[in-house]
This record gives sequence, structure tokens and C-alpha cells, in this order.
Amino acid sequence: MAPAALFEDAPAKLNLFLHVVGRRDDSYHLLESLVAFTDIGDRLSATVRADGALSLTVSGPFGALLTESPENLVLRAARSLRSRLGVSAGAALHLEKNLPVASGIGGGSADAAAALRLLNRLWEGGLKEGDLAGMGLALGADVPVCIASHVALMRGVGEVLEPAALPAPFGVLLVNPLQPVSTPRVFAGFRRTGCFAARAAHDWTVEPDPHRWLHHLAAAGNSLQAPAETLLPEIATILSVLGELPECLLARMSGSGATCFALFPDAPAAASAARDFGARRPDCWVAAGRLRG
Repeated sequence: MAPAALFEDAPAKLNLFLHVVGRRDDSYHLLESLVAFTDIGDRLSATVRADGALSLTVSGPFGALLTESPENLVLRAARSLRSRLGVSAGAALHLEKNLPVASGIGGGSADAAAALRLLNRLWEGGLKEGDLAGMGLALGADVPVCIASHVALMRGVGEVLEPAALPAPFGVLLVNPLQPVSTPRVFAGFRRTGCFAARAAHDWTVEPDPHRWLHHLAAAGNSLQAPAETLLPEIATILSVLGELPECLLARMSGSGATCFALFPDAPAAASAARDFGARRPDCWVAAGRLRG
């Protein structure tokens, strides 16, 4: 009988706001971001390999865009965890890639975080979330927050995390133009034309009134949105259309782009907006769901 597979979801990450607040001497940018997660994402499975090897196969609508080389973040996470645990166990991993690649919603980071959680269970490692988050920072700035995949205020270069709260089960619509935008070029554009943002004065760690929460969120922004729009004007076009959809509460770009999101009162409203947007722009990737609490 084939060994039983274990599964982990790798939900899409959204930067509800993202402020670049400074830069370290080693050139890493200091960020402040309210990060939330959706019920839209990739899915990872694993079974034990008796021969001790680590392998990865990929499927899904965006699977063809990923390499199964040793440098894939999932395999890097697997090797890192195996080294930390001091075991020789192997695993056959399979990634169902449903999210666009390099699109500002943490797909690769979410996959790496899912691999750490999944293999920690498969190999009975017993590591806590904090241990996995500490390991994750070496794989990428977004990996620590993706370990728990709960709404959080993220600071520093991704290593400082504070639990936050959502005031309502908002629906969410994700749109990607299926055109790449280079993260290094976006940050280079910010350094040329942007200025460091002030740290947020609002306390995001308590669950407030939804209307007040949305007011403060609208007053925040994404420091990288303007330079990303300069590189890919299609982002501004998408945001304009999203903002005009019925019941849209907020439209913004996530991360360094190019995925944009819109918040709605609930998941059915987001699903209706997805049908509307998809009919207007069949050339885009469109997905609707809800924010995870």
C-alpha cells in the first residue's frame, strides 16, 4: 500500500498596506505592512521516501512556469529543515501551483512556509511556529509571516511580527495582468522617486469597528505602487476598474506587484465582482474568495 500523503495549504499573502520606512546599512529596506491571507492559494502534499531522497513535482495552471531544480524554494526549505532536525528522512513533494509566479502575493514564500510546516509533521520534528519562522527568514523576507498565515503587522525586513486583527470577514478579489514586474526594478524606482513613509500611528493589533478600520487602511498605502505603475501602467488601469466595481471598499496593489486586490463586504460580493471583471478583462487572472481571520 502506498504511504499516506499529508497536505498543507499555501494561502496567498496580501499586503493590505506596505510602507517603506527606512533602509539598513546593508541596503535592505525596512518595511511596515499589515499582512493578511486569503482562502485562495497553492497546495502542497508530501509522502515519505524510503530512499532518503527529496523530490518535487509541480502541476496546476502556473506549474509550467516553475522549475523543479534544487533551487526551488520548496526544496530549499526541505533541505533546511532536514539539516535543522539532523535526520536523513526523504520526501516526495508535489506542489499544485494555482497562484501566478512572482506576483506580489507571496506565492513562493507561502510554498516554502507550507513545506516547513508539512515536513515538520511528516518527519515528526516537533518544532514550534516560532522555530519555523526563524528558519524561514533565511529563505525569504515573507516566509516568517507565511508560517502562521494569520493577519499580522510585519516590520523590519520581515522578522518582526505582531498579531493583528480583522474587523470583518471581508470578501477579496485578486487580479493579475499576467505580465511580470521586476521587484529589484520596483525598489530601484522607489529609491529614485519615493520617500520613506512615517510609521503607522493606528493600532492594528486590536479588532476595531469595520468602518474605522477601513478609514485607517485607506489612509495608508503601498510605497511601491507608484514605481510599479511606472514600470507597468496596466496596474493603474486594473486598480481603476476595481475601484469602480459595485460594493468595492478598497482597491490596492499587493507587495511589489503586479497583483492587485479589492476588498468587499463579503465573499458573495467578491464573487459577483470577479464575474464582472472577468467579463471585461478575460486576459487577466482573476480569483475571488475571502480574507482569513
